[in-house]
Amino acid sequence: MKIIELPDYLANKIAAGEVVERPASVVKELVENSVDAKSSTIKIEVVEAGLQSIKITDDGIGIPRDQCKKAFLRHATSKISNESDLFHVHTLGFRGEALASIAAVSRLQVKTSTGEEAGTILELEGGTIIEESRGDARKGTEIIVNDLFYNTPARLKYMKTVHTELGHITDIVNRMAFSHPNIRFELWHNEKRIFKTSGKGDLLQIAASVYGMSAAKKMIPVKTQTLDYKIEGYIAKPEINRATRNYMTTIVNGRFIKSIALAKAITNGFHTLLPIGRQPIVVLRVEMDPILIDVNVHPTKLEVRFSKERELYQAVEEMIKKALQQETLIPSGSQTNKKKETTVQNELDLTQTSIDISRSTIPREIDQNKSALKELKLPESNYIKETEPQHIKNNQEKKQMEQQLDHEEGLVPTDEETTTDIPHHNRVPPLYPIGQHHGTYILAQNDEGLFIIDQHAAQERVKYEFFREKIGKVESQVQDLLVPLTFDFTHQEALIIEEYKEELQKVGLFLEPFGASTYVVRSHPNWFPKGEEEDVLRDIVNQLIKDKQINIHKLREEVAILMSCKRSIKANHYLNIKDMEKLLTDLRECADPFTCPHGRPIIIQFTKYEMEKMFKRVM
Repeated sequence: MKIIELPDYLANKIAAGEVVERPASVVKELVENSVDAKSSTIKIEVVEAGLQSIKITDDGIGIPRDQCKKAFLRHATSKISNESDLFHVHTLGFRGEALASIAAVSRLQVKTSTGEEAGTILELEGGTIIEESRGDARKGTEIIVNDLFYNTPARLKYMKTVHTELGHITDIVNRMAFSHPNIRFELWHNEKRIFKTSGKGDLLQIAASVYGMSAAKKMIPVKTQTLDYKIEGYIAKPEINRATRNYMTTIVNGRFIKSIALAKAITNGFHTLLPIGRQPIVVLRVEMDPILIDVNVHPTKLEVRFSKERELYQAVEEMIKKALQQETLIPSGSQTNKKKETTVQNELDLTQTSIDISRSTIPREIDQNKSALKELKLPESNYIKETEPQHIKNNQEKKQMEQQLDHEEGLVPTDEETTTDIPHHNRVPPLYPIGQHHGTYILAQNDEGLFIIDQHAAQERVKYEFFREKIGKVESQVQDLLVPLTFDFTHQEALIIEEYKEELQKVGLFLEPFGASTYVVRSHPNWFPKGEEEDVLRDIVNQLIKDKQINIHKLREEVAILMSCKRSIKANHYLNIKDMEKLLTDLRECADPFTCPHGRPIIIQFTKYEMEKMFKRVM
């Protein structure tokens, strides 16, 4: 077989297959060039989601006339000049493939000027320059990409609907806006503006534009710094969550990146505060020495490699945990019943977890009148004679309404409001039980309003924190089994067990060979829960086979969750007032009293102001 050198037009088409996946890829590469050109305003205009036309206009430094043609040569770049520059990359683009690859699969026109002389206009078709002329002296660059993939019909065939492709473009522009808040971005589709930012550097304003005002109001500022990393941004309260990780935006040195390690650190920071299968909304910006990161891992530059990944992982996880520990995370009942809100640019679902209160009527005041109480259909044993607490005064009610209005006007607390550590019992205010609904939910009140507490979730949290501490203190002592346990593994699994046999023994597991790939276990660590020994032991071995390591801390936590769930009161279990008071007191002493170990909410609050709005007492 004869080896030949590919012609440039064919090589560029092959490169385009890596760099130009869809219209959003073109937008990403061209906008990155505009950012590198020190632009303060970038306007993106697309027609039919970019399949017909993509136009990027900026006010950057422009391209000198004598260098304009070079910009479309393969591997031509102004951003690196030698090998050492690859380890100190300060720009978004540097590979020199984007313009050549885009031009190879489109009809492209570029107008550019440095502002000091007449500009340059180039027209290219399939990567070949077909016309060159002079343009005006407006400083900046304008690139128009028409008929994308016109000469690669196979690629065009796999494009999705206009709606889908526009969604990808919007996502790219959103990420770029988060990455560069000091740049003013505008996105237009079919001559209609669908997204814009002010360029004033306010990350929270951008979050409001992307995720909606209601989500932005629930975002918490976070910040931390180590010797190598400076991290800051915003995290949404756990009640605002999504089904995918697409709402986690991580930016490193001004570059949006995807990192499995960072995503895991973020979710671990939220820990048990998120429902199973749900993901948080997060925007994090990381600044670091470029030498600590390799951005030349993938053609699209989305994937990077950190040299001190573990340090960054721990810093992010601890930062998020600390920020959440200083917040009261009780969701508002009125918010949970709002209809779905959508933003034009990405149709984000801003609805929080809903709760159905339509089956019970909650009176404004609960007093000694049993006829009123019976409307709740509560057992008489669950009633207490109670009048409205004396400490609820008119001026306090007025102050509460003013605070509610202030909350609706503002977005999030200031840094000063989130720096003081809150004692466990102060994270949830004192709650006074007034009854029970369907043997499942405790109804409680105080001067802040009405609270609905899921009794099973509440006791799960109390018992989980108890078992977590108890199991965590147990030494690695073992207990002999009356009847040994036998485990069968595949030959490959048996090899892994043999390799890590010493690690298993360190945590109190002694697997004795009993045939080719069968093992016998005659004892187990004391912290194994009764009746669950075989399952826990199997989990440890499976974790070893999967991860090639044993994480006892994680396993003990999973056991604590299992024990707390099985030993907590269930739904349709009626409690008397003393039992309710005890449970609520224990809950207030928890470190994280807002969700059960599985992330489901424990408490929902209806403020007096919200109740009055629902009953039209205030408008």
